[in-house]
Amino acid sequence: MFPATLSPKVIFVNAVRMFLLIFLLWYLVPLFVPPGQGSLVSEISFPPGSGIRKLANELKAGGVIRSSWHFVLMTRLRGDAHRLKAGEYRFSDGMTPDIILRKIVSGEVDFRKFTLPEGYSVYQAAELLDQQGYFRKESFLEKCRDKALLLRLGLNEASAEGYLYPATYNLPRGGSEEQLLEQMIGKFNSSYAAIKENGTGQLSRHEIITLASIIEKEAVSAEEKPLISSVFHNRLRIGMPLQSDPTAVYGIRAFSGKVSKTDILRPSPYNTYLNKGLPPGPIGNPGRDAVQAAIMPAETDYLYFVARQDGTHQFSRTLEEHNRAVARFLK
Repeated sequence: MFPATLSPKVIFVNAVRMFLLIFLLWYLVPLFVPPGQGSLVSEISFPPGSGIRKLANELKAGGVIRSSWHFVLMTRLRGDAHRLKAGEYRFSDGMTPDIILRKIVSGEVDFRKFTLPEGYSVYQAAELLDQQGYFRKESFLEKCRDKALLLRLGLNEASAEGYLYPATYNLPRGGSEEQLLEQMIGKFNSSYAAIKENGTGQLSRHEIITLASIIEKEAVSAEEKPLISSVFHNRLRIGMPLQSDPTAVYGIRAFSGKVSKTDILRPSPYNTYLNKGLPPGPIGNPGRDAVQAAIMPAETDYLYFVARQDGTHQFSRTLEEHNRAVARFLK
């Protein structure tokens, strides 16, 4: 007995089913099977105003998807075509189109990390950024003195010195100096507001940050910062020069722990050996501990300190005590 001949309707239905099965396999398999093993990594640029087709072509050219047409279709079927976030991305061929699309929709752009150590001046920060390939040194320093930019960021000072909060920052690839300064100054503002809530004293914010920058340069351990602060507060109160070594070399070179007689005698508005009171501005960017110490110094009658061999300091009340400490630790 031979099987009955299939009717045209049944043939059509089976053909449609077969087509739908093939289409679903074509659509679903690439969603969960990456094109490679993850050894190929591509940086993909998706500028503002770009369309989905351009993005898909970039992904295909970068080798991280198999089909640009498939990616466009997937994006539109999900209703994500108008939810894509511009930016610089980094994908590997070990990622599925599904993962890639979700990252672009959520705006998970590729970042480079930059860390500003406590106490670094804007000059040192600029050199570090230049060395690590972020920005040219001169360009960053120019932005740190851009009055209009600083005002827009809420800083009514001639320079960003002292107001770049020491921390690690995520900087988008292709990001600008303005973006980094916005993060740094914004973090400073929030940190300072939290510290100042519990602080007292008569110094202005600029004076506090100036003093904190000196404390940061002088101190090695966080525990000594309130003590060093007390020495400077006591000297300011009686009109005694601060005589801080780091102020003598500011703008000349980075402070390395020692200064020469030439440094001490060099005319500079920042040199606290030659000028009474605080310098005209910060000499570096202090961290939270130094700012807190400047606002809330320890209660002492110390007027002097000298570094021991281990980096900590010997504090003294009188010049006689100090001279003995100098003879002991600096001979």
